[in-house]
Amino acid sequence: MTTYGSFPGTRPRRLRTNPVMRRMVAETRLHPADLILPAFVREGVSEPVPITAMPGVVQHTRDSLKKAAAEAVAAGISGIMLFGVPEESKKDALGTPGTDPDGILQVALRDVRAEVGDDLLVMSDLCLDETTDHGHCGVLDDQGRVDNDATLERYAEMAQVQADAGAHVVGPSGMMDGQVGVIRDALDQIGREDVAILAYTVKYASAFYGPFREAVGSSLQGDRKTYQQDPANTRESLRELALDLEEGADMVMVKPAGPYLDILARVSDAVDVPVAAYQISGEYSMIEAAAEKGWIDRDRAIMEALTGIRRAGARSILTYWATEVAQKLKDRQGGAH
Repeated sequence: MTTYGSFPGTRPRRLRTNPVMRRMVAETRLHPADLILPAFVREGVSEPVPITAMPGVVQHTRDSLKKAAAEAVAAGISGIMLFGVPEESKKDALGTPGTDPDGILQVALRDVRAEVGDDLLVMSDLCLDETTDHGHCGVLDDQGRVDNDATLERYAEMAQVQADAGAHVVGPSGMMDGQVGVIRDALDQIGREDVAILAYTVKYASAFYGPFREAVGSSLQGDRKTYQQDPANTRESLRELALDLEEGADMVMVKPAGPYLDILARVSDAVDVPVAAYQISGEYSMIEAAAEKGWIDRDRAIMEALTGIRRAGARSILTYWATEVAQKLKDRQGGAH
């Protein structure tokens, strides 16, 4: 005898029965346009230099960077965030290569704009850490502390030379108080109201930056805990968010991404501007290392991590897998839609 109404009457598994069903009901989707590629360009090298701590990532030459930018356009991603690595002998206490029109980052910005035009958003890291001999994100005072207001003067000049070199977007990442407002004023003063600011609004003093130090040839002495945020704090992040928006940020970022999905969700819920998240070097390297050991499925882990960041509220994701993932998404979908 057939019994009707037996438990369970509601079966969520019906919506998981096959790939097409799961795709149809998916609440979060990744798209190539969600992705931004961080890229390093190194002065004075004739071949790309592999980054030991980041398998598959290199310090580009000018030529290989242009090729990477063209590949990014073909994959359909939205942007490329450039980090310049000057020759060690050119670093100084003020980070002079960061404001030299012929510094490696400015040269690379011009190269990439000439290569891709407006087909890719060309973004520039606006910070002094790659160009100072002490490795800090700002100018030091006579006691060795980062001088906030003296640093803002350097950031203003950096913004102007980066805009002149072709940056569509500048990304102030130094976590100086007032940096967004000063940069906005500096850009507007030279008639570059069109250059957008992607504010590194929430940037924690994280252990996960480790591999990045190699990527940019960091000369850091000490740590950055007096200006990057304490990982224990949430309300502080929302205070930084309010200040950056008041100062004119066009977009805001949470960095790192994976360990701070709760912060990303809070920020996303609080604003009406686009929110980005940076899946940083340590997040990348951990997955690559575990996959190399055969402990995890590399491709599934990458997609799962990126989907989690997107689900938490990121409109855009900076990831070293951007071009690779975008191409896989296009192949899976039969092309971008």
